[in-house]
Amino acid sequence: MKTLTLALLASTVMASSALAADWYPYPAQQTVPPFAADGEQEPVEYVPLEKADKPFNICVSFPHMKDAYWLGVDYGVAEEAKRQGVKLNLVEAGGYTELAKQISQIEDCVASGADAVVIGAISFDGLNSLVGEIAAKKIPVIDVVNGMSSPDVSAKSLVSFETMGRETGAYLAAKHPAGTEPVKVGWFPGPAGAGWVEAANKGFMEAVKGSAVEVLEPRYGDTGKEAQLRLVEDVLQATPDVKYIAGTAVTAEAAQGLLRERGLTDSVGLLAFYMTPGVYDGIKRGFIEAAPADSMVVQGRVAIDQAVRLLEGKDVIKHVGPKIFVVNQGNIETTDRDAILPPRDFKPVFSVE
Repeated sequence: MKTLTLALLASTVMASSALAADWYPYPAQQTVPPFAADGEQEPVEYVPLEKADKPFNICVSFPHMKDAYWLGVDYGVAEEAKRQGVKLNLVEAGGYTELAKQISQIEDCVASGADAVVIGAISFDGLNSLVGEIAAKKIPVIDVVNGMSSPDVSAKSLVSFETMGRETGAYLAAKHPAGTEPVKVGWFPGPAGAGWVEAANKGFMEAVKGSAVEVLEPRYGDTGKEAQLRLVEDVLQATPDVKYIAGTAVTAEAAQGLLRERGLTDSVGLLAFYMTPGVYDGIKRGFIEAAPADSMVVQGRVAIDQAVRLLEGKDVIKHVGPKIFVVNQGNIETTDRDAILPPRDFKPVFSVE
């Protein structure tokens, strides 16, 4: 265990057993050196602060709240803000086409007195100028989930979506190795230009290379259900012999009903490259084969803890994310749902006072 991790553990040694039973310590991976594209992944046990020194005002910006994934991140940031005793104001831009709106919302947040900003970025490069301006004001910026290329971010709470895509591709490659009958796969990586999408696409394509998996032209699109449903319909019509639909969680969720309607559930397999409640339920019911779990709730919690640590000048793991593992029909019964997903009855929270 690294020195920094020991410091983190020591800083919370007085936490009550009730708090410790809440969500931590959580198995995670830190990137060394932080922010390096070729950094090494090292295992850590993540332990947050017991409580913030004062009620800091933290602004959180999401691309949208149109699917259960971001609802899960919302649950994470809101619950950790409550647990640590800080204020939270959350804004959402409405979709991956709304970069200008996200920028404007963040500017308004900063102008209203935010002490730190947590950003789930619409664009990998598109917020760099804004992040630079915020950092120049000595306001910490935490990159959560999606990834940004800005050198001015203070910390990152995210997993490698390249690894997520690679895990999904490796699952298919293992089922259909070189020399076996070729299978066609419809691939739906998400909105073009988003950092997490490009990373997942890279990992997926690398993993299936040299196998019997033939990936059709990637179909990019917003992660709204209607947009993904149209893309899947197009592939089913253009390629009747497609054997798998693989892509975002929304793709897999939307495709379940479509495949049932067309009597294709036994002939077309479904895979997602990240986990949501709908994907979890789909795996449990036997409609979706598998998906890596990236514990989006914990990513949200860690981002808030990083913000507080930076504001208080305390030790912080600057680049960290939950340990990824694949959930499939073989292990879903032994997978703790509460550790990776929000409660089923959770409703969006936009402010914590």
